[in-house]
Amino acid sequence: MLSWEFPPEPAGGTAAHIDGLARAMVRAGHEVVLITRRTPNTPSETDAGGVRVLRADVDLPWLPDGLLARTSSANHAFVAQLARLDGWRPDIVHAHNWGSAWAANVAGTLLDVPLVATLHGTERGRNGGHLPSGPPTDVNAVEWWLALRATRIITSTKLMVREIVDGFELDPGVVHRIPNGVDPTWWAAVGPEEPPARKRSGRVLAWGRVRYEKGFQVLARAIGALRYRVIGLECTIAGRGSYLPELQSQIDIAGVGDIVELPGYLSDDELRAAVHDAGCVVIPSLYEPFGVVALEALAGGAPLVVADTGGLAELVGGTGSALLFEPGNADELANCIEQVLTDHHTAEEMVRRGRELLDASYSWDAIAARTAAVYADALGDR
Repeated sequence: MLSWEFPPEPAGGTAAHIDGLARAMVRAGHEVVLITRRTPNTPSETDAGGVRVLRADVDLPWLPDGLLARTSSANHAFVAQLARLDGWRPDIVHAHNWGSAWAANVAGTLLDVPLVATLHGTERGRNGGHLPSGPPTDVNAVEWWLALRATRIITSTKLMVREIVDGFELDPGVVHRIPNGVDPTWWAAVGPEEPPARKRSGRVLAWGRVRYEKGFQVLARAIGALRYRVIGLECTIAGRGSYLPELQSQIDIAGVGDIVELPGYLSDDELRAAVHDAGCVVIPSLYEPFGVVALEALAGGAPLVVADTGGLAELVGGTGSALLFEPGNADELANCIEQVLTDHHTAEEMVRRGRELLDASYSWDAIAARTAAVYADALGDR
């Protein structure tokens, strides 16, 4: 596997997906080597649950400060990691997103094995179906090229399948839908700093990369509408990102700076404790190809409110595990939050149905088995 993202940084759904999938592949008896970039305070080689992780130094400060230039040049460092395989040969090369496209293509060619690609999102989708000039158009071109080079493509939702088949003009037979997963046991466990049982607070929790399309500004407006309707209301929006200064401005405009907290990055244990404490978790995304945050919230036993958009709607819509609201509609979001925080019977029923949904569809071992079946399909083409 090759990926620009892998824990411990950046913290996000793609990195968590690759980590969970790779570990489950090892549990199923496969050998997995992952090539990724080296981030601060990480060694050049580690073992992650039986996964051999090779980390490349990709810092190229003499290049122009452009996303495409830095990422494409860093792929040379990814390719150089092939020399460390010491005769070990894979049956499949699996690229995750466009950031490792060039290196994965070279690896597949040199090793003479099929290339499988997972697209966790597309640039067109992230920009609401449009492609502004500049980096979004360039990234879309790389995604298109990767999709054409791959023998098989994996994505997480029916929405994404349609987006990829139509956007890149592909044969539907090469695109496979496999959802993201989550480890319910870890999310349900009580951390060492937590009391064994507690009453849920009136805190609304949201987390993720702080970008415009994540919709945290909608949540800030909803909190403003609720502050005099729900006693003890508080809100935490955890995460880092380029939209953080603008989000702080939106919080100030909504007049909720005293009850909305922006703590930045939370460690895994801190985030799990926050989920256990939260009165509800909100995912207010304007665009979300899948939404692994929703699975994490359900696994942590939190009542869930999500925007009725993209993969989120496909994931929880009609299951009774969450309340849905119109994306961008702060008033409707406020009504959903109020219902969850004040109607305890409804909240408990949502949590119960969430557990049932996870058990039935989203274990990592089941997802690894489906991914291995796609690998076998790609090998069969040979």
